[in-house]
Amino acid sequence: MASRRQTHYRGKTLKELQALSRDELVELLPSRQRRSLNRVKYWNHERTKLLDKLRKAKDAMDKGTQVIVKTHIRDFIILPEHVGLTIEVYNGKEYLPIECTLDKIGTYLAEYSHARRLVKHSAPGIGATRSSMYVPLK
Repeated sequence: MASRRQTHYRGKTLKELQALSRDELVELLPSRQRRSLNRVKYWNHERTKLLDKLRKAKDAMDKGTQVIVKTHIRDFIILPEHVGLTIEVYNGKEYLPIECTLDKIGTYLAEYSHARRLVKHSAPGIGATRSSMYVPLK
């Protein structure tokens, strides 16, 4: 059974979403993202600088070169103009690449770059307990 790719976001195609103004787009987003984007404080110097870098990367992508943008800003909301770009987000240790697609519109970058990993414990090693010090090595 082949999976079907999502071609619409809330009933709108990608071209229709890209043609919308920012105010019209904000009305389609979930409430948390809508409240964030409406705040003046959200568009600080760092986010506007990242937005400019993403727009330059989009122009370069239209010309045929692939540009990867690196950022530490994890609470940046993916907009329709970012679809097709690759953004590397810092998770505290390394940069993880995120391919922006239509189904990721309206989500934060941090949702795809987990800062904490699942801890998996295995069997105790030599020296973990007092009795394991006297186990002969093979």
